[in-house]
Amino acid sequence: MKTPALSEPSRPVWDLFVRVFHWTLVGTVLLNQFVLEEGETLHEWAGYLAAALVVARIVWGFIGSRHARFADFFPTPARLLRHVRAMRSGHPEHHWGHNPLGALMMFLLMGLVLALGVTGWMQGLDAFWAEEWLQDLHELLAHALLLSAGVHAASAIVMGRVERTRLVKAMVTGVKERY
Repeated sequence: MKTPALSEPSRPVWDLFVRVFHWTLVGTVLLNQFVLEEGETLHEWAGYLAAALVVARIVWGFIGSRHARFADFFPTPARLLRHVRAMRSGHPEHHWGHNPLGALMMFLLMGLVLALGVTGWMQGLDAFWAEEWLQDLHELLAHALLLSAGVHAASAIVMGRVERTRLVKAMVTGVKERY
């Protein structure tokens, strides 16, 4: 939804599944990067949990609540162009769900988590055991995920101010508020 009624100051947007998915994924990524030891069983299981969460979120993107569905925010070229033009003009569009750039970031983050899951799993196969290129790729993907997550978090804060919405609070409460 692009343009809300101006009299509508808040709306339930993120359902419980989306919020639990988001914060559980954040937790597994942080654990794997900063707490759990590479190659250890807990690191592997946290990675598999992260990949399973993404798969569940993809399913939820087709059957979930309105703003969780990909159809609500899929970043088509036309949507992206309109969004960027509106931001550049100083009159950003309001989106109750993800804006087109936020949707792109969401897909990037989910793709990186899945790629990490696959490359991590491959390292346990006899065919790829101790393959340095695969270990390097897995590490590169992990760094790309952390960098992207940092950009995502910073963008949520900045875009919240630009769009005059409480984006971070909405991912906790499920209600997106305009101010």
